[in-house]
Amino acid sequence: MTKQKNENQHTSNLIHKSCVSHVPIFNHLNADQMDEIMKTVQSQSFKKGDLVYRAGETSDVLTIVNKGSLRIYRLSESGKEQLVRVLKPGEFTGELALFNETVHENFAEAMEPTSVCQITRSALQELLVNYPSISIKILQKLSTRVDQSERQATRFTTESTEQRLASYLVDLLEPDNQSDVVTLPLSKKNLASYIGTTPETVSRKLKELEEMQLIRRISSSRIRILDEEGLLFL
Repeated sequence: MTKQKNENQHTSNLIHKSCVSHVPIFNHLNADQMDEIMKTVQSQSFKKGDLVYRAGETSDVLTIVNKGSLRIYRLSESGKEQLVRVLKPGEFTGELALFNETVHENFAEAMEPTSVCQITRSALQELLVNYPSISIKILQKLSTRVDQSERQATRFTTESTEQRLASYLVDLLEPDNQSDVVTLPLSKKNLASYIGTTPETVSRKLKELEEMQLIRRISSSRIRILDEEGLLFL
């Protein structure tokens, strides 16, 4: 029994270490500081389709993706789904609850078998006092998310579906332009939800962009960008 308990504890420590060491808001800290954070972490696993949290539930933990992926989405009053973002390993959600008691406005759903690490508000607030650099990292991430949300909102009000799809494809290009081939990280259903349309429209618009010789589809998920400037100025 003791051996099994030790093995379980060792496995838990490895999960926590993996989770903490890959998160940008923590990975700049030294080994002793990392160990301190690991003591506050709890891990959970979810099957594909499981909800990590629902809109309206109390938000009091920082949730960090260790393995797998989460899709963050919201529902309109009519019940229409809007994808907000997809979180990959090392990314997190629930950061706003760390500063004020609040409730979730979105849903978080596992897109595949997913493990997460969670730190309660009280534990993280204590860490923020001890290590102010964590606060700066969180604020940097929040700033990036606000910028992304504003750009997405602007696109919904000023761009056509075709333009939103084109902008999305260009955003997938590597910053150094080493390759003109992009891999769609989302299914057509999730992509459609993200840009505010239907999967059928996504398929039709991709075909139209290909006919305009702006892109060439290599496979169902891989696309070669033939004319980046042309996509940006549709």
